[in-house]
Amino acid sequence: MSQHELPNDVYQQITSYCKRGDELLRNGDERGSYEYYSKAWMLIPEPKIDWETSTWVLSALGEVLFRLGQYEDAKNLFLRAVQCPKGLGNPYIHLRIGQSQFETGNIEGAKENLARAFMGGGLEIFKQENEKYLTFLRQFLEGI
Repeated sequence: MSQHELPNDVYQQITSYCKRGDELLRNGDERGSYEYYSKAWMLIPEPKIDWETSTWVLSALGEVLFRLGQYEDAKNLFLRAVQCPKGLGNPYIHLRIGQSQFETGNIEGAKENLARAFMGGGLEIFKQENEKYLTFLRQFLEGI
């Protein structure tokens, strides 16, 4: 086992909790999904920031809070996810950071992160999102 691989049983349990969390989130049970993602988070060894698993578990937790309108807390989780392996430059993570910053009035942070999301994910990443985010971004970027 390398330092970047979780023990198989731990990884399987994390994956199981996250799948259950995904299922609950799809069914509209944000609080239940948050509970399962939190259980997964607790299984990740310290230092948590070193594990790629942390990137997607933090993103799942952030997604729940974003959907609940807890934008400041969501932003903070996504900002932690950026510090984990493969977090920086991830279009989805930058999208949610930008949206959360937009919702909390941080216009500069919103511009920067929505632009990063667009550069990494194109228009497609905005397809399922509220039009206001792309409209906002278009004010600052030419030709999109």
